[in-house]
Amino acid sequence: MDSVISIRNLTKNYGKNVAIQGINLDVMRGEIFGYLGPNGSGKTTTIRTLLDFIRPTKGVVSVLGLDSRADSAQIRKRIGYLPGDIALYEKMTGRQLLKYIDGLRGGLDWNFVIQLAERFEANIDQPIRTLSRGNKQKIGLIQAFMHAPELVIMDEPTNGLDPLMQQEFYRLVEETNKKGATIFISSHIVPEIERLCSKVGIIRKGELVAVEEVEKLKEKALRKITFVFDMPISKEEFESLPGVIDVEVEGTALKCTIKGPVDALVKAASWHKVIKIISDDGNLEEIFLDFYAG
Repeated sequence: MDSVISIRNLTKNYGKNVAIQGINLDVMRGEIFGYLGPNGSGKTTTIRTLLDFIRPTKGVVSVLGLDSRADSAQIRKRIGYLPGDIALYEKMTGRQLLKYIDGLRGGLDWNFVIQLAERFEANIDQPIRTLSRGNKQKIGLIQAFMHAPELVIMDEPTNGLDPLMQQEFYRLVEETNKKGATIFISSHIVPEIERLCSKVGIIRKGELVAVEEVEKLKEKALRKITFVFDMPISKEEFESLPGVIDVEVEGTALKCTIKGPVDALVKAASWHKVIKIISDDGNLEEIFLDFYAG
């Protein structure tokens, strides 16, 4: 796979305030990449620099193999973009706005636009100024996907959407990705990133602190496991096992927490007759909170 987004030593300062610092990142073609961090962590600054809306203090960025500054006009023709602070022409209807964008881009399949509007239950003939926050978000999503871009960049894409529309959005992202598009989603909503993304970057106070496949990252989380045996057992034989902590025994049940491989724990349990196993698998939210604990 080749790199669709390539960032090297990206830094942006506002006077003495550092917004992002020394970011290095590659997003590969065909990925659904999650950019995860709380509000104010530097996610939006990174995106605005990618799209040449703001200029970096230092660093080099390429998108679709093109220089983000010298080739910004070409890049924008080939991507779909949804900003986090979406602003639409309030005096237009949704249809007028989408037609206007069609006139700028050219070559749209208008039937696909109508299909998107129907999927999101968007009233595109109502003046935008009369729309709720969620319905404006639907118009923003339609314009980001309607020209079948090869790269879609979205900042907090489900803002204002109700749960049913969020699920429809997830389906659209997965369908678009299966057709070959690369998706970059910036969000502070951990379950959203865990639901959609194959790889995640976690940004903390302007610095990228982790970039890893979601499943591999989840393997690092603490998991709580309960074994129920046919008779009481001694907890001492489990306390010294690698990665095992917080061992408790209540009657025939043994509860513990483990980080890393469970092989040694399972082998130790197999010396007894196991009636039931209850496992609370680690999740991305626990890891995310761990990165921000300090």
